[in-house]
Amino acid sequence: MSLLYSKASLGPLALQNHLVMSPMTRNRATDNVPNALMAQYYAQRASVGLVITEGTSPSPNGLGYARIPGMFAASQVAGWKAVVAGVHAKGARMFVQLMHCGRIAHPLNLPAGARILAPSALAAAGDMYTDAKGMQPNATPEAMSEADIKAAIGEYAQAAKNALQAGFDGVELHGANGYLLEQFIRPTSNQRADRYGGTIENRSRFVLEVADAVIAAIGKDKLGIRLSPYGVFNDEPLYPAMDSDYTYLASQLNARELLYIHLVNHSSMGAPPVPDSIRAMLRGLSHCALILSGGYDFKRAESDLAADKGDLVAVARLILANPDLLERWKKGAALNAPDPSTFYTPGPKGYTDYPALG
Repeated sequence: MSLLYSKASLGPLALQNHLVMSPMTRNRATDNVPNALMAQYYAQRASVGLVITEGTSPSPNGLGYARIPGMFAASQVAGWKAVVAGVHAKGARMFVQLMHCGRIAHPLNLPAGARILAPSALAAAGDMYTDAKGMQPNATPEAMSEADIKAAIGEYAQAAKNALQAGFDGVELHGANGYLLEQFIRPTSNQRADRYGGTIENRSRFVLEVADAVIAAIGKDKLGIRLSPYGVFNDEPLYPAMDSDYTYLASQLNARELLYIHLVNHSSMGAPPVPDSIRAMLRGLSHCALILSGGYDFKRAESDLAADKGDLVAVARLILANPDLLERWKKGAALNAPDPSTFYTPGPKGYTDYPALG
């Protein structure tokens, strides 16, 4: 029997199979509130075992991109409640990914009164799309004070509570891809001289304090984290101590008995490959399950599950373009090709209109 299609467990959660829908920013949340179109999109893809949402901000300050959702206002909790209900009705479990964009932001994408915050006042290279003025350079952030850090930790904890109120089964912290949590981890974006900068023990402190606060709020069995060692997205280049830094961070997360670590491997999209030693180190953790991601097709997913390289396998673009991906794989049917021109545009085109079999 196919391992991918067999029932799975993730800590206390029973899953209908071993496939995960990866988080994918798709910019359909008008006014940063989840809506009926988003509910349709997620429900279409809920034949997987676990759905992880697009990056969802715990704070007005974290809304770096146009039209991304939040988890800090009552209207957002209500919007997400309808989304989760549709996914649960199809049998899948659902986690919200909490993503604070940090320095990957522009003021035109933020509500009045919000601030662009980061570990250090260093702008990331690159541009940011705004609905008002098109592409604009990433803004120079304010370096967070210790009061700002304490406030942000509290925002993550409250957002986690809000997520359970909306019906989510748990929360994934976005500690990858150059957003706020990874901005603290990486020495290129964190040049602080206080207890949140310098050594890896200090650079990991914010991430671990966020994890501790969320665990206190909702429990360790409802918390996962996404990490991207060897990721270079959003102006986070490789550096010599990466292996030892992520080994230290993983050991600290394992000591907290998080539910899972979700490993980003973007080598299929041109990023440096994650060494087998890093994956094996994460697989060897005694408490954290491992979700694999990065360019998986059916054959490779089956092979890596059979070899016990991870507990679950996540896919992104394949399930974006093929809401019925599991059925297509089972039947050996042709796959729809994703349309990159519609990845981040408003409306149903390239979002809820990909055809299903039959």
